[in-house]
Amino acid sequence: MALSGIEIFKYLPKTNCAECGVATCLAFAMNIAAGKADTSKCPYISEQVKETLAEASAPPVRQVSFGIGDKEVKIGGESVLFRHERRFENQTAIGLLLTTSATREVNDAKIVSFKELRYERAGNKLGADFFFVENNNCNSQDFLDLLAKVKDEAALVICADNLQDAKEAMTIAGQQKPLLCGALEDDLEGYVALAKQYSCPLAVVALSLSCARKIAQKALALGFKDLVFSVGTGGLLNKGWEFIVEARNAAVKDKDKLLGFPTLLYPCAFSKELSCQFLDASILMAKYASALVMSELKGEFLYPLLTARLNIFTDPQRPLTMPQGIYTIGDANENSPAVLSCNFALTYFIVSAEIENSTVPAHFIIKDTEGLSVLTAWAAGKFSADSIAAYIKKSGIADKVTHKKLIIPGYISMESANIEEELPDWQVVVGPQDAAALPAFLKQWRP
Repeated sequence: MALSGIEIFKYLPKTNCAECGVATCLAFAMNIAAGKADTSKCPYISEQVKETLAEASAPPVRQVSFGIGDKEVKIGGESVLFRHERRFENQTAIGLLLTTSATREVNDAKIVSFKELRYERAGNKLGADFFFVENNNCNSQDFLDLLAKVKDEAALVICADNLQDAKEAMTIAGQQKPLLCGALEDDLEGYVALAKQYSCPLAVVALSLSCARKIAQKALALGFKDLVFSVGTGGLLNKGWEFIVEARNAAVKDKDKLLGFPTLLYPCAFSKELSCQFLDASILMAKYASALVMSELKGEFLYPLLTARLNIFTDPQRPLTMPQGIYTIGDANENSPAVLSCNFALTYFIVSAEIENSTVPAHFIIKDTEGLSVLTAWAAGKFSADSIAAYIKKSGIADKVTHKKLIIPGYISMESANIEEELPDWQVVVGPQDAAALPAFLKQWRP
C-alpha cells in the first residue's frame, strides 16, 4: 500500500535544507506521496531507506518499462480502479505484430505504416508504440533478420520459439532493452537469467489467475520483479477481459502482490477482421490492458483508438492543454495580426478554427495559463498584464511582426491599459469576446 506524506516524512532527515528543491522535508514528503518527486533528490537519505521507501510506496500494479531513450515505453504503475479516484499513470501501449511466417513485403508494408501513421492532437503526438516480433515458423535466421531490421525503429517485444532462439535474439537487440516474451513455468529460470543478463523485463505466459500467481511467486523467489503477464486466452476476448479486471481488482483492492503486474493482450488473435480487433482493443484498453498487439495498422481504425486512449488516460484533474508558443496560421508574415489567447485546448481549437475561417493569416500566440480558460485564468492571476507582458517580451513575436499591435481577448479588456504600460512599444487592440466574431474582426485588420 502506498505511504502517505506523513509516513514518508518519518524517514526523511528533517533538516529542511531545501537541497531537494522545496522548502521543507514535509513538503518534499508530500511531493513523493503525490508522485511529483522521488527520493533521489534528497542527498541525505541512505540507499537502504530509499529502497525501503520505494518498496513501501510502490503502486499496487508494478511499473515496467522497455525500450530506450525517446522510444521507451512505460506500462503499469497503476494504483486505482477508476481514474476519478486519482488518475491513470501510463497509457495502454499499442504494438504491431511482425511475424516470420509473413512475407518480407508484408512486414515491410507494416513497418512503413507504423512510421507513417502518426498524428498530433491537442499538442500530443499519437501513434503506435512498439513492434511485437514473433518467430512462428521456426526459422531462426528469418527471425534474427527481422529483429535486426526494426531494432532501432521502436521499442520491441521479442517472442521467440524457445530459450535458445531468445538468447540469439538478445545478442542482436538486447541493448535496446526489449520486453522478452513467452516464458512458461517450466523454462522460467532460463528466461529470468537471460532477462537479468540484459536488464530487461520479462513477459510470462499466464493462462489463468492461479497460473499467474504461481509463476509470479516463482519469479519473485528468483529475485526477479519486472514481470508482465502475457495473457493467454485461446483467442477469446471475454477470457482476456475477465483476467485483467479480476487481476486489477485483486492487486488494488485486495493488495495481492502476486497479481500486481502489467498485462499484455492480443486483439490480433481475437478476430481476423481488423475492425473487430480495434473494437476489442478499445474494450480491453478501458478495463485494464497495459499493452495490446494488433495484426496491422490502418488509419481509419488506429486514429479513433488513439483518441480514445488520449481521453481515457488524460488526468481528469488537469485540463487538456496546448504547449506555450507561437502558432502560424496561414501564410503569416511581418504584417499579419498577432492574436493572444490561453493554452486551454478547447479555446485553442475554437479560436484557431475561427482565424482559419477568416482567411486572414495570423500569428496565434498561446500563453501558458495551466489549462485555464481566458476569464478563469485572469481571475486566478495567470493572465494578468504583468504575466502577459513578460511572456510577450520573451516569446519572439517582436521578431516576427513590424506593426507592434497585440490583439487580446475581449474578456480581459480591463487589462489593455496595464499591458500597454508594461509594453510601451506595443499598441493593445481589444478583440471580440465571442470567437465567432473573429472572422469579421480580422477582415478589418490593418497593420
